[in-house]
Amino acid sequence: MSDNNKTNAFAEKLMPIAGKVASSRHLVALRDGFALVMPLIIIGSVFMIISQFPIPAYLNLMSSLFGADWQTTVGWATNATFSVIGMVAVIGISYELAKSYEGIDALSASMVSLASFMLTIPLNIDKAGAAWVPLTQLGSMGLFEALLIGLFITDAFVWMIHKNWQFKMPDTVPPAVGHAFSSLIPGFVIILGMWLLRLGVSFTDFKTIPNVITVIVAQPLNVVGGSIFGALVAEFFVVFLWLFGIHGSNIVGGIMAPIWLGKMTENADAVKAHKAIPNIATQQFFDNFVHFGGAGETLSLALMLMFLAKSENLSAIGKLAGVPGLFNINEPIIFGFPIVLNPVIAIPFVIVPLISVITTYHAMKFGWVGKPLGVAVPWTTPPLISGYLATGKISGAVIQLVNLAIGGAIYYPFFKIADRQALQQEAEKRAQMANK
Repeated sequence: MSDNNKTNAFAEKLMPIAGKVASSRHLVALRDGFALVMPLIIIGSVFMIISQFPIPAYLNLMSSLFGADWQTTVGWATNATFSVIGMVAVIGISYELAKSYEGIDALSASMVSLASFMLTIPLNIDKAGAAWVPLTQLGSMGLFEALLIGLFITDAFVWMIHKNWQFKMPDTVPPAVGHAFSSLIPGFVIILGMWLLRLGVSFTDFKTIPNVITVIVAQPLNVVGGSIFGALVAEFFVVFLWLFGIHGSNIVGGIMAPIWLGKMTENADAVKAHKAIPNIATQQFFDNFVHFGGAGETLSLALMLMFLAKSENLSAIGKLAGVPGLFNINEPIIFGFPIVLNPVIAIPFVIVPLISVITTYHAMKFGWVGKPLGVAVPWTTPPLISGYLATGKISGAVIQLVNLAIGGAIYYPFFKIADRQALQQEAEKRAQMANK
């Protein structure tokens, strides 16, 4: 069996499995639910850039114009957005999962999930007896809890509705009122169960449900997800799935988003507190230093196609893919080159981003490049600009240039092979046309 036949046979076996994973209602709910969080993170990041822009002259000017506390005042907007992302995530995940089932009022399900989420959070009580909910639990610290509650509570709600554990209202009742009453029994059972769970945990050494989740689930995943090993494994699956036309970034991101977004927020909190930035492997690490130009870091390949390809076909693809590649959109080259099911170009497509993980991680670890500030730079921001904004240092743009050069050197021999093959095919086609 030829290599192409082996590749196609392997793809035929993998595609149904990967397709089922990609279309899993729970994975889709995670992806779309976390999408609800991203606008808040970007808005908060804009205000964070305003308050922490790394140019002393700018900071001094703002202090002279608006007073010494101007950064705190601007930071109100950052706190208002970053401090509710866990609460927004549980609403989004629950809503997206519930609406994937037939006959379920997604809004009611998401409100029950939100109430369950709030029930797990211990109140702070001062000496005067006043109680308040700690914002830290509603923000990044609550992301993993939001993921679990959004999925499991919604599934429990759906199960009870499908078992007809609900009040049936007459058809004359307005739909909004009918949905509210139909969710009474499932909502009561779920809230009662969460209350009993919280009560039971309070008698253990953990004391609170967030502590249980942190120690048993989130803490080990945070350690692995924030390590270079975890970063390499995650990135390998991103590009491996893309080789078969499956959006690996969405699948892996749906699983790892709670970890990477949480670490991003930890970095943002450290910056605001003028402390050392603790994390390297955050959402910005991947978006701005590994996926710039798109998954597989294909920007260097797109530029070679645009300026160096002798094949008319590849040159045309380069012209179509080059500009979108500058804005980190590389579907034109993935499907037009194509990279999908291409055993030759698959080699650099996998190797290049893994090398970028290694070079960037160690450059940040040794202090040669600034760590991500916790600023959510929009993913379409062109390289160099995104590197600078993500780290607040020129070194962020420099490491992008270094990775681009390394990627170009690795892609180049494979590009030449593909260019020669395309030229030969074009010559054969012209010869066939001439003989007709």
